[in-house]
Amino acid sequence: MEIKTFYDPRTFTLTYVVYDADSKDAVVVDPVLDYDPSSSKTWTESSDRVIKFINNKKLRVHYVLETHAHADHLSGAQRFKEACPRVKLAIGTRITDVQKVFKGIFDLPESFPTDGSQFDILLEDKSIVDAGTLKVETIFTPGHTPACVTYKIGDAIFTGDAIFMPDVGTGRCDFPGGSARDLYASITKRIYTLPDETRMFVGHDYQPGDRELAYETTVGQSKKSNVALDGRISEENFVAFREKRDASLNAPKLLFQSVQVNVAGGRLPEPHANNIRYMMIPLNAFKPEADSPVEALEHCGPRAQHKETEGMLSSSMVNP
Repeated sequence: MEIKTFYDPRTFTLTYVVYDADSKDAVVVDPVLDYDPSSSKTWTESSDRVIKFINNKKLRVHYVLETHAHADHLSGAQRFKEACPRVKLAIGTRITDVQKVFKGIFDLPESFPTDGSQFDILLEDKSIVDAGTLKVETIFTPGHTPACVTYKIGDAIFTGDAIFMPDVGTGRCDFPGGSARDLYASITKRIYTLPDETRMFVGHDYQPGDRELAYETTVGQSKKSNVALDGRISEENFVAFREKRDASLNAPKLLFQSVQVNVAGGRLPEPHANNIRYMMIPLNAFKPEADSPVEALEHCGPRAQHKETEGMLSSSMVNP
């Protein structure tokens, strides 16, 4: 089994192509659609680089695997569906919970389905799908979102945003349906119970201290030195740390653009009658500013006129 990594520095996202060099069977994990929020422009550079690699290697892609509905980048899944309609788009079955929440937040039309039908396959916990000679096991790892999954392929796992490199920590847990307690259980009872030598590939790398890009560690190394959740920290201490940390964080800058596209399987909103697509950006949907009593202005409007002056002005207005 071979693993090819692609890094998007705009969103700090890792995309992986996992393949069997002999059979040419492959899967793609968490592809990116490029998006510039200042111009609200999309383009396909990141996904096209992956497609070019796949073609150069003459690989046969069976699945695009999403670890969750990302809140920091738009999914490039539909680019792969366009390149080959036989490619199946898969995600954890609890994506339906996320769809229901954000259908309300974005006031999506009644016709927007929340049954996960935007995806080809909804994966159950511990399910195994065959991608030719590759076997992909789905491990539910909620906490960052309720729908997060980790994929185990051979001796490697792909953790999405559940856990990062040891010097980065874990994913945040303050999105709707997120839970620091759930994340603690996911990591300690599901990831950390795997063999220590299991290779771990993370969904993002923020390169603290301007260090070089890093995206691969092991379960054992993370249990030993993860700065947020090693193998020794208690649940209560982790929850206290995570909730305090999350309360200080700003929302991801592409939160609303990303989620409304990603709950739809990476599909952009349908064009309006003018053939232009529009993103929905709600105001104060999360952590709205509390309204405070307004302080009255001490000096408001034009200065009061002396009565004699007022009479002169009135007379001049009547008799110009």
